[in-house]
Amino acid sequence: MHMDLQDRLSIADLMTGWMHRDLAQWDRLRALFHPDGLIEVTWFEGRFNDFVDASMRMGTSDLTSKHVISSPLVVFNGDKAIVETNAIIVLENIRLGLGCNSHNRFYDLVEKRDGVWKIVKRQSIYDMGSFTFPRGIVDLDPDLIQRHPREYAPLAYLLEKSGFPVKRVFATKGSDLEQAMKASGQAWLGSVTTAK
Repeated sequence: MHMDLQDRLSIADLMTGWMHRDLAQWDRLRALFHPDGLIEVTWFEGRFNDFVDASMRMGTSDLTSKHVISSPLVVFNGDKAIVETNAIIVLENIRLGLGCNSHNRFYDLVEKRDGVWKIVKRQSIYDMGSFTFPRGIVDLDPDLIQRHPREYAPLAYLLEKSGFPVKRVFATKGSDLEQAMKASGQAWLGSVTTAK
């Protein structure tokens, strides 16, 4: 197989491998990241191994999740790549009778080390979201909803009501935070010398 295509397929497998989180396949989830990998998402910031441990705890809570992942957009520079992937995060808290759909883009810095592509850093940009009501309409706390940007307010609301606080503002579509994230990513990637 042509190496360029193999690289793309390997990276696509990393992105769709997020399914391991939804299936509680923790060792397989850990394998998506390099050992020094970092993650920044609404409810967790830090080392990826610690994120997996926290996800295991979330897995025993009333909150369930599913991630629907699209094909990634990949820009290469040698053994580094920036990967942007559309996703839909589906959450539901059975006890609360409340769920949400959150449309985001994972923004990943990916590196090939010892011949293997893995994620170095994952961040998220939030595009839009909405509540779902699996058992009928429930009362919502408008003050809590207003604390977060519209693009991910339903996601943050459900996380906080489930015991997983959102501690800061995160990047939304077209925001200054998105632009800063992408500028930092481009600096990490360096000059793109080859297009694959």
